[in-house]
Amino acid sequence: MRKEDDTAKIHLSEISTIILHTMQVFISAYLMAELSKNKISLVVSDDAHNPIGQYLPLYGAHNTSKRIAEQIAWGEPIKKRVWQHIVKDKIEMQRQFLAERDYELAAKQLQTAVSEVRSGDTTNREAHAARVYFSALFGSEFSRDDDTSTNAALNYGYAVLLSIVNREIVSRGVLTQIGVCHRNEFNQFNLACDLMEPFRVAVDRLVVDNLTVDFDSDMKRVLADLGNVAAYYKEGTYRLNSVISCYVQQCLNALNKKIAVEEIESFRLL
Repeated sequence: MRKEDDTAKIHLSEISTIILHTMQVFISAYLMAELSKNKISLVVSDDAHNPIGQYLPLYGAHNTSKRIAEQIAWGEPIKKRVWQHIVKDKIEMQRQFLAERDYELAAKQLQTAVSEVRSGDTTNREAHAARVYFSALFGSEFSRDDDTSTNAALNYGYAVLLSIVNREIVSRGVLTQIGVCHRNEFNQFNLACDLMEPFRVAVDRLVVDNLTVDFDSDMKRVLADLGNVAAYYKEGTYRLNSVISCYVQQCLNALNKKIAVEEIESFRLL
Protein backbone atom coordinates (compact mmCIF):
# COMPACT_ATOMS: atom_id res chain seq x y z
CA MET A 1 0.00 0.00 0.00
CA ARG A 2 1.88 3.06 -1.28
CA LYS A 3 1.27 6.50 0.22
CA GLU A 4 2.60 9.86 -0.94
CA ASP A 5 5.78 9.72 1.11
CA ASP A 6 6.33 6.09 1.98
CA THR A 7 5.10 2.53 1.66
CA ALA A 8 3.09 0.79 4.37
CA LYS A 9 3.16 -3.02 4.34
CA ILE A 10 0.27 -5.15 5.61
CA HIS A 11 0.42 -8.95 5.68
CA LEU A 12 -2.43 -10.60 3.77
CA SER A 13 -3.29 -12.71 6.81
CA GLU A 14 -4.49 -9.51 8.51
CA ILE A 15 -6.95 -8.64 5.74
CA SER A 16 -10.40 -10.06 5.00
CA THR A 17 -11.79 -7.38 2.67
CA ILE A 18 -10.28 -4.57 0.60
CA ILE A 19 -12.47 -1.69 -0.57
CA LEU A 20 -11.11 0.58 -3.30
CA HIS A 21 -12.39 4.14 -2.97
CA THR A 22 -10.49 5.71 -5.83
CA MET A 23 -10.14 5.21 -9.57
CA GLN A 24 -6.40 5.88 -9.31
CA VAL A 25 -5.45 2.39 -8.16
CA PHE A 26 -3.36 -0.07 -10.13
CA ILE A 27 -3.29 -3.71 -9.00
CA SER A 28 -0.94 -6.35 -10.35
CA ALA A 29 -2.11 -9.75 -11.57
CA TYR A 30 0.19 -11.25 -8.94
CA LEU A 31 -1.66 -9.45 -6.13
CA MET A 32 -5.04 -10.45 -7.58
CA ALA A 33 -3.92 -14.08 -7.57
CA GLU A 34 -2.68 -13.82 -3.98
CA LEU A 35 -5.97 -12.26 -2.89
CA SER A 36 -7.81 -15.24 -4.37
CA LYS A 37 -5.47 -17.75 -2.72
CA ASN A 38 -6.02 -16.08 0.65
CA LYS A 39 -9.80 -15.78 0.09
CA ILE A 40 -9.71 -11.99 0.41
CA SER A 41 -12.65 -10.06 -1.02
CA LEU A 42 -11.83 -7.08 -3.23
CA VAL A 43 -14.64 -4.51 -3.52
CA VAL A 44 -14.51 -1.86 -6.23
CA SER A 45 -16.29 1.50 -5.90
CA ASP A 46 -17.64 3.73 -8.66
CA ASP A 47 -16.76 7.38 -9.21
CA ALA A 48 -19.20 8.32 -6.43
CA HIS A 49 -17.30 6.01 -4.04
CA ASN A 50 -20.20 3.55 -3.76
CA PRO A 51 -19.49 -0.24 -3.92
CA ILE A 52 -20.29 -1.47 -7.40
CA GLY A 53 -18.45 -4.77 -7.86
CA GLN A 54 -16.63 -7.55 -6.07
CA TYR A 55 -13.76 -9.86 -6.98
CA LEU A 56 -13.97 -13.28 -5.35
CA PRO A 57 -12.02 -16.56 -5.69
CA LEU A 58 -13.29 -18.83 -8.46
CA TYR A 59 -12.78 -21.93 -6.30
CA GLY A 60 -13.20 -21.30 -2.60
CA ALA A 61 -12.72 -24.90 -1.45
CA HIS A 62 -10.93 -28.02 -2.66
CA ASN A 63 -14.24 -29.91 -2.93
CA THR A 64 -16.35 -27.19 -4.54
CA SER A 65 -18.20 -29.65 -6.81
CA LYS A 66 -19.35 -31.68 -3.80
CA ARG A 67 -20.46 -28.55 -1.95
CA ILE A 68 -22.49 -27.33 -4.92
CA ALA A 69 -24.12 -30.76 -5.32
CA GLU A 70 -25.14 -30.61 -1.64
CA GLN A 71 -26.47 -27.10 -2.12
CA ILE A 72 -28.61 -28.10 -5.11
CA ALA A 73 -30.03 -30.97 -3.03
CA TRP A 74 -31.29 -28.75 -0.20
CA GLY A 75 -34.96 -29.58 0.28
CA GLU A 76 -37.74 -27.05 0.78
CA PRO A 77 -38.57 -28.11 4.37
CA ILE A 78 -35.01 -27.52 5.64
CA LYS A 79 -34.69 -24.26 3.71
CA LYS A 80 -37.93 -22.99 5.25
CA ARG A 81 -36.80 -23.93 8.76
CA VAL A 82 -33.41 -22.25 8.35
CA TRP A 83 -35.09 -19.15 6.94
CA GLN A 84 -37.42 -19.11 9.95
CA HIS A 85 -34.40 -19.15 12.25
CA ILE A 86 -32.66 -16.38 10.28
CA VAL A 87 -35.75 -14.15 10.38
CA LYS A 88 -36.14 -14.72 14.11
CA ASP A 89 -32.52 -13.76 14.67
CA LYS A 90 -32.95 -10.64 12.54
CA ILE A 91 -36.07 -9.44 14.34
CA GLU A 92 -34.50 -10.21 17.72
CA MET A 93 -31.47 -8.10 16.78
CA GLN A 94 -33.79 -5.27 15.78
CA ARG A 95 -35.67 -5.65 19.05
CA GLN A 96 -32.45 -5.45 21.06
CA PHE A 97 -31.39 -2.26 19.28
CA LEU A 98 -34.76 -0.59 19.82
CA ALA A 99 -34.74 -1.59 23.50
CA GLU A 100 -31.18 -0.27 23.84
CA ARG A 101 -32.38 3.12 22.52
CA ASP A 102 -35.51 3.15 24.72
CA TYR A 103 -38.10 2.58 21.99
CA GLU A 104 -39.97 0.38 24.42
CA LEU A 105 -43.33 0.11 22.61
CA ALA A 106 -41.74 -0.80 19.28
CA ALA A 107 -39.41 -3.25 21.01
CA LYS A 108 -42.39 -5.03 22.57
CA GLN A 109 -44.06 -5.26 19.16
CA LEU A 110 -40.97 -6.93 17.76
CA GLN A 111 -40.77 -9.28 20.71
CA THR A 112 -44.26 -10.46 19.77
CA ALA A 113 -43.26 -10.70 16.12
CA VAL A 114 -40.36 -13.03 16.94
CA SER A 115 -42.74 -15.55 18.51
CA GLU A 116 -45.04 -15.35 15.47
CA VAL A 117 -42.46 -16.31 12.82
CA ARG A 118 -43.49 -19.56 11.16
CA SER A 119 -41.54 -21.97 8.99
CA GLY A 120 -40.62 -20.10 5.82
CA ASP A 121 -42.01 -16.92 7.44
CA THR A 122 -45.29 -17.51 5.62
CA THR A 123 -46.99 -14.64 7.48
CA ASN A 124 -44.16 -12.25 6.50
CA ARG A 125 -43.29 -11.14 10.02
CA GLU A 126 -39.98 -9.89 8.63
CA ALA A 127 -41.70 -7.14 6.61
CA HIS A 128 -43.99 -6.25 9.52
CA ALA A 129 -41.03 -5.96 11.87
CA ALA A 130 -39.13 -3.80 9.35
CA ARG A 131 -42.00 -1.27 9.21
CA VAL A 132 -42.13 -1.00 13.00
CA TYR A 133 -38.35 -0.88 13.30
CA PHE A 134 -37.58 1.82 10.72
CA SER A 135 -40.53 3.94 11.81
CA ALA A 136 -39.21 3.92 15.37
CA LEU A 137 -35.66 4.79 14.33
CA PHE A 138 -36.29 7.35 11.59
CA GLY A 139 -39.93 8.47 11.92
CA SER A 140 -43.26 7.29 10.54
CA GLU A 141 -42.72 9.05 7.20
CA PHE A 142 -39.44 7.26 6.53
CA SER A 143 -39.26 5.04 3.44
CA ARG A 144 -36.35 2.92 2.27
CA ASP A 145 -37.12 4.10 -1.27
CA ASP A 146 -36.46 7.78 -0.54
CA ASP A 147 -33.38 9.51 -1.91
CA THR A 148 -31.88 10.62 1.41
CA SER A 149 -28.51 10.61 3.15
CA THR A 150 -29.82 8.03 5.59
CA ASN A 151 -30.74 5.60 2.81
CA ALA A 152 -27.49 6.28 0.99
CA ALA A 153 -25.55 5.39 4.15
CA LEU A 154 -27.66 2.30 4.82
CA ASN A 155 -27.24 1.08 1.24
CA TYR A 156 -23.48 1.60 1.39
CA GLY A 157 -23.22 -0.30 4.66
CA TYR A 158 -25.40 -3.13 3.40
CA ALA A 159 -23.17 -3.40 0.30
CA VAL A 160 -20.12 -3.75 2.55
CA LEU A 161 -21.96 -6.37 4.63
CA LEU A 162 -22.99 -8.24 1.48
CA SER A 163 -19.37 -8.39 0.34
CA ILE A 164 -18.30 -9.88 3.69
CA VAL A 165 -21.00 -12.57 3.55
CA ASN A 166 -20.22 -13.33 -0.10
CA ARG A 167 -16.60 -13.94 0.85
CA GLU A 168 -17.60 -16.44 3.53
CA ILE A 169 -19.96 -18.28 1.21
CA VAL A 170 -17.47 -18.56 -1.65
CA SER A 171 -14.65 -19.62 0.68
CA ARG A 172 -16.75 -22.68 1.55
CA GLY A 173 -17.22 -23.73 -2.06
CA VAL A 174 -20.90 -22.78 -2.24
CA LEU A 175 -22.65 -20.73 -4.92
CA THR A 176 -23.90 -17.28 -3.98
CA GLN A 177 -26.62 -17.50 -6.63
CA ILE A 178 -28.66 -20.32 -5.05
CA GLY A 179 -30.50 -18.95 -2.03
CA VAL A 180 -32.74 -20.18 0.74
CA CYS A 181 -35.52 -17.60 0.49
CA HIS A 182 -34.16 -15.09 -2.06
CA ARG A 183 -34.59 -16.61 -5.54
CA ASN A 184 -34.43 -13.67 -7.94
CA GLU A 185 -33.07 -14.87 -11.28
CA PHE A 186 -31.32 -11.51 -11.75
CA ASN A 187 -29.64 -11.56 -8.32
CA GLN A 188 -26.13 -13.03 -8.30
CA PHE A 189 -26.07 -13.04 -4.49
CA ASN A 190 -29.31 -14.69 -3.37
CA LEU A 191 -27.70 -16.79 -0.64
CA ALA A 192 -25.71 -13.85 0.74
CA CYS A 193 -28.91 -11.79 0.82
CA ASP A 194 -30.41 -14.55 2.97
CA LEU A 195 -27.55 -15.02 5.41
CA MET A 196 -26.72 -11.33 5.90
CA GLU A 197 -30.14 -10.45 7.34
CA PRO A 198 -29.40 -10.73 11.10
CA PHE A 199 -26.29 -8.56 10.68
CA ARG A 200 -28.03 -5.57 9.08
CA VAL A 201 -28.57 -4.06 12.51
CA ALA A 202 -24.80 -3.56 12.83
CA VAL A 203 -25.03 -1.23 9.82
CA ASP A 204 -28.14 0.49 11.15
CA ARG A 205 -26.47 1.26 14.45
CA LEU A 206 -23.38 2.75 12.79
CA VAL A 207 -25.62 4.99 10.67
CA VAL A 208 -27.76 6.12 13.61
CA ASP A 209 -24.69 6.85 15.75
CA ASN A 210 -22.42 8.48 13.17
CA LEU A 211 -24.36 9.98 10.27
CA THR A 212 -24.57 13.77 10.35
CA VAL A 213 -26.41 15.83 7.73
CA ASP A 214 -24.53 14.55 4.69
CA PHE A 215 -23.33 11.10 3.73
CA ASP A 216 -19.65 11.95 3.45
CA SER A 217 -16.27 10.23 3.23
CA ASP A 218 -15.98 10.02 7.02
CA MET A 219 -19.22 8.05 7.21
CA LYS A 220 -18.01 5.75 4.44
CA ARG A 221 -14.83 5.03 6.39
CA VAL A 222 -16.90 4.13 9.45
CA LEU A 223 -19.05 1.73 7.42
CA ALA A 224 -16.04 0.24 5.63
CA ASP A 225 -14.76 -0.83 9.06
CA LEU A 226 -17.97 -2.78 9.72
CA GLY A 227 -16.15 -6.09 10.07
CA ASN A 228 -14.32 -4.85 13.17
CA VAL A 229 -17.49 -4.08 15.14
CA ALA A 230 -17.45 -6.00 18.44
CA ALA A 231 -20.04 -8.66 19.17
CA TYR A 232 -20.74 -11.11 21.97
CA TYR A 233 -20.86 -14.66 20.64
CA LYS A 234 -20.33 -18.11 22.12
CA GLU A 235 -19.59 -16.62 25.55
CA GLY A 236 -16.83 -14.38 24.22
CA THR A 237 -16.16 -11.10 22.43
CA TYR A 238 -15.29 -11.28 18.74
CA ARG A 239 -15.06 -9.09 15.67
CA LEU A 240 -18.14 -9.16 13.46
CA ASN A 241 -16.08 -10.71 10.64
CA SER A 242 -15.48 -13.77 12.81
CA VAL A 243 -19.10 -13.99 13.94
CA ILE A 244 -20.34 -13.80 10.34
CA SER A 245 -17.91 -16.57 9.39
CA CYS A 246 -19.21 -18.88 12.13
CA TYR A 247 -22.86 -18.01 11.48
CA VAL A 248 -22.56 -18.75 7.76
CA GLN A 249 -20.89 -22.09 8.50
CA GLN A 250 -23.59 -23.06 10.99
CA CYS A 251 -26.36 -22.17 8.56
CA LEU A 252 -24.72 -24.30 5.86
CA ASN A 253 -24.30 -27.15 8.35
CA ALA A 254 -28.00 -26.93 9.20
CA LEU A 255 -28.98 -26.88 5.52
CA ASN A 256 -26.85 -29.99 5.01
CA LYS A 257 -28.44 -31.54 8.13
CA LYS A 258 -25.14 -31.85 9.96
CA ILE A 259 -26.55 -29.93 12.93
CA ALA A 260 -30.08 -29.14 14.10
CA VAL A 261 -31.46 -25.75 13.01
CA GLU A 262 -31.81 -24.85 16.68
CA GLU A 263 -28.03 -25.17 17.08
CA ILE A 264 -27.42 -22.09 14.92
CA GLU A 265 -26.14 -19.67 17.56
CA SER A 266 -27.30 -16.08 17.86
CA PHE A 267 -25.10 -13.11 18.75
CA ARG A 268 -25.33 -9.68 20.36
CA LEU A 269 -23.67 -6.44 19.34
CA LEU A 270 -21.55 -4.70 21.99
